[in-house]
Amino acid sequence: MTDERPRPTSLLDLFISFTLLALQGFGGVLAVVQREMVERKRWLTQEEFIEDWAVAQIMPGPNVVNLSLMIGDRYFGLRGALTALAGMLCVPLLLVLGLAVLYAQYGNHPGVAGALRGMAAVTAGLITATGVKLGAALRKHPLPVWLTGLIVLACMGFGLLLHLPLAYTLLILGGLSFALTWRKLKKTTP
Repeated sequence: MTDERPRPTSLLDLFISFTLLALQGFGGVLAVVQREMVERKRWLTQEEFIEDWAVAQIMPGPNVVNLSLMIGDRYFGLRGALTALAGMLCVPLLLVLGLAVLYAQYGNHPGVAGALRGMAAVTAGLITATGVKLGAALRKHPLPVWLTGLIVLACMGFGLLLHLPLAYTLLILGGLSFALTWRKLKKTTP
């Protein structure tokens, strides 16, 4: 029995998919990418998405751009990586340039300022909802749920209370998580 998972049918499919993702996610596309790649298109499992997203976060550059490169490469090699990157950047770049021109003209209008504040609230809600969805995958992690929860709380504390930069948080908590997981896996592997 073969496990035929869905995948992009062509480079054009990959380009269009990432263009549509980028157009849906002004201000952050994590929630959109997770929903599209894992739930709708099923090009990635939840675990693959979390692993790829973790790698995308520690690489230099925007996380979702890094993720698009990895997904494109997974299915079509270098051509796929470049196609996914082009999908993420081309049309959105043109739109952003157009919006910049409009903002320069109308940015001081009170209606525009109110709309931008409303979009910020929606974005915060989308990020929170995605965090809750991704948290469900922690049940499959080798570390106990209470320990992963403690690491999540420590991560929030590092950012919200201590105002530590992401690099320090990743170095400290990422290193600790890696060491604990490595130790746990080493004990369970014959």
